[in-house]
Amino acid sequence: MIQNISEFSKTLDISEETLKQFIQDFELDISDCLLPNMNITQNFQDFATHNLEFLKKYDQDLQSDKTPEEISEKIHQPADKIEAVIRNKFPNIFDNGIYKSSVSSFGIDQQLGGDYQFVYNYFGDKTELKHRDFIGYRDLFFYISDMLEPFINPQQSENWGIQKAAGIVIYGPPGSGKIFWARKIAEMIGFEFFEVRKSRLKSIFDNDKKTKFEDYLSEMFRKNKIALFLENFDEIMAQRPENQSTGNEYEEVKECIFHNIEKFEKENLLMMGSAKVISGIESEILAPGRFDVLIPVFPPDKQERAEMLLFNMTKNLNDNATLLSILKNNHADQIPFWQETAEKMKVFSNTMIIDFTQSLKKRIRNLYLKNRTETITISKGILDASLKESASKLTAEYFNNVQQFLSEASANSYDRFAGRIENLKQELETYKAKEEPLRTIGFHLNE
Repeated sequence: MIQNISEFSKTLDISEETLKQFIQDFELDISDCLLPNMNITQNFQDFATHNLEFLKKYDQDLQSDKTPEEISEKIHQPADKIEAVIRNKFPNIFDNGIYKSSVSSFGIDQQLGGDYQFVYNYFGDKTELKHRDFIGYRDLFFYISDMLEPFINPQQSENWGIQKAAGIVIYGPPGSGKIFWARKIAEMIGFEFFEVRKSRLKSIFDNDKKTKFEDYLSEMFRKNKIALFLENFDEIMAQRPENQSTGNEYEEVKECIFHNIEKFEKENLLMMGSAKVISGIESEILAPGRFDVLIPVFPPDKQERAEMLLFNMTKNLNDNATLLSILKNNHADQIPFWQETAEKMKVFSNTMIIDFTQSLKKRIRNLYLKNRTETITISKGILDASLKESASKLTAEYFNNVQQFLSEASANSYDRFAGRIENLKQELETYKAKEEPLRTIGFHLNE
């Protein structure tokens, strides 16, 4: 019988958090382990049932305090390499050198090349990218699943009094995939997704009848299990400056949301808003019981960028596609080919990666039309040309958005995303202008 991950953890007598951490530590594809509604897959059930003893050891290890030396003794790996992995993945570890929750000896061993083929035998060495639901972001997926627990597991309200969110704010730099995650949230909780068109935010006349946003919202209330998505939520719900007597152009929408917010949970309607930053949003709307669930959406990390490059280069291609043949001739149908380019794409958004792949496809096609052969070399020259073209969106405004996002993500969710935050800070730092050292003109004479 298929169970959700919460029920399955009770069956195994292993913590739900342990199962989630295991999926992250061993970099298993989410869709190989979990269905959108958080039910486990048959593959994951088979693995866990057949390897229960290992999972119990993993669970016990995850919960225990341990030093690098103790981990080294257990997994037979050098203590200095173990410390390097921990500091890279968990930059907010304890200063006393003893590591506990979220640090797994087995996860570290896997990172250092330990043999865990018995795990991957149940899932395949890798899931083809074109079959994946999404790439990477396991940490964000489980963070969101925790936030959605009252929707996914209604017993939460009965056992713990934890109520469903009235609203969610999904925030991150432009092009980071906020609407993708809004759709994913709707899928996870089994709600029908509706994106509010911009025209709905203003009063319009239809057949000489005035229609307001409130009318649209009333229409949505008549449906069941609706996820309503508003772009530019930070603009719509912007706090009014002290010296300004009138609100913004969306004041009517803002008042309508305030007026109806208590109905959302009762009417089975979840409203989600996307924002570049949350600092300018009306503080009352972010109060407990309102839009108090904040989901940070990060630009992809280096490994995710490499996977996205391959995914977007091969997306929608049939097995006989000319481009696919050219990619195979260059070994560009595999992730290692893209890792050098991914390294250069520091702070790139999802959109910029798509721009790069579109530019590169056109350049490869032009070469093919010119030479009429599939033995085309995808050279550093054309890779760099496409990189330069896609990097045009790395503007000062974009960098400022990323900087502001880092500040807000650190304040709201540092414990959950410490590794991502620190890595993104380092990537952003590479773009900051360095002051040229002062040079003295002329010669220095010895005394």
